[in-house]
Amino acid sequence: MMLTSIFLMLFCMFPHQGTQDTVSKEQSCDQAHCHQVAGYLEDCTCDAETIQELNNKLFPKVQELLKSDYFRYYKVNLKKPCPFWSDNSHCGLRDCAVKPCEPSDLPAGIRSESFKYTEDANTISQHDHECEKAEKLGAVNNSLSEETKQAVLDWTRHDDSTDNFCEIDDEQSPDAEYVDLLLNPERYTGYKGRETWKIWNSIYEENCFKPNSIRRPFNPLGPGKGDSEEGTFYNWLQDLCIEKRSFYRTISGLHTSINIHLSARYLLHDTWYARKWGHNITEFKQRFDPQITKGEGPRRLQNLYFLYLLELRALSKVLPFFERAAFQLYTGNEAQDKENKNLLLEILNLAKSFPSHFDERTLFAGKKKESENLKEEFRLHFKNISRIMDCIGCFKCRLWGKLQVQGLGTVLKILFSEKQINSLSDTGPSQRFHLTRQDIVALLNAFGRISTSVWELQNFTELLKTTH
Repeated sequence: MMLTSIFLMLFCMFPHQGTQDTVSKEQSCDQAHCHQVAGYLEDCTCDAETIQELNNKLFPKVQELLKSDYFRYYKVNLKKPCPFWSDNSHCGLRDCAVKPCEPSDLPAGIRSESFKYTEDANTISQHDHECEKAEKLGAVNNSLSEETKQAVLDWTRHDDSTDNFCEIDDEQSPDAEYVDLLLNPERYTGYKGRETWKIWNSIYEENCFKPNSIRRPFNPLGPGKGDSEEGTFYNWLQDLCIEKRSFYRTISGLHTSINIHLSARYLLHDTWYARKWGHNITEFKQRFDPQITKGEGPRRLQNLYFLYLLELRALSKVLPFFERAAFQLYTGNEAQDKENKNLLLEILNLAKSFPSHFDERTLFAGKKKESENLKEEFRLHFKNISRIMDCIGCFKCRLWGKLQVQGLGTVLKILFSEKQINSLSDTGPSQRFHLTRQDIVALLNAFGRISTSVWELQNFTELLKTTH
């Protein structure tokens, strides 16, 4: 078995679902074109070709940005215990290990949270940093008692937490360490076992709004794989409200993305003196060929594009937050950081130029009370998935699982936060939209993974043409 992040493992071992049967099981077709997504996408107002065209422009820019010091270092706690069961074992394979950074490895601006280039930037940034205690107290009457002030701070922290879709690591924990993502890439580790089945089963069966009476197609833990069961499943899925259907498609899209990573970073050659990773066409076909997967492959690829649109819309919407003069990508290299901010803004403006963005206003648009309850249910389901990441036995899988889930959680926060991204003059700090450095690093790296998948899909299409 092979892997990348736990998703890589789980989503490859556990065939997953989508929502649109674009190719009939009985239909025969050219190998290359069978694995392409074409035309308009379900629940969207754009076509796959337009997405491919934009991604061809975005992909190289995003990859360049992610190599920079600001985005390559991610702080994570890989030692948190699993909150759901106690029998999870840790992988002992060499490729499952993660090597954390030494403090001396980190750029000065990341190592020191208080580092700023200028007095002006330091002053403005402090007003924008919601986690600073001084700013919180500045929003309340200074004549209040210390006990009352602390109560206000606790309330504000609670208000901030209700805006999050993920279980966030405590960065101050002694177990939280910085990891260099470029030195710990997402790829094959050899991790496999029953534990992966348990984790993925928990993600899908308990957190994707699916009744226990409905079995997913190709569920290895289920008693059967009949066509009638597949039809029953998709009838049920199409009957879901758009919010719950979008949740399912989002998880399925992430599944597809990591399966493509797996197929593109497969261990092809392993000896004592050399190891080679590359594209494995057989693995790709097993996951996406419409005949091998009984029509599942095209559904999966459709959901990849759905997730791409979701994340692209978040990048477009969050642009004003990054355009502020106070916002800098602090690492300690002022010239390089300025250049990287310009590249970031170039990427976000390119994302904004997309003509047919996903419209998040179509979600949670019903009666206020019902919409609020549904949104909270949506948030708690996704937050629960983020907690499952701490049950992963492979540390490299856990790293990339936590990173991509936090990135997707940040996307959801951007799209559905009640706080105004466009306004910096609300009544108080707690009313302002805010992203931590962790959020920002996860957001861009998560989009980088999705962008890579769309890019690699084109590569596999070309490879399939040459094999027939």
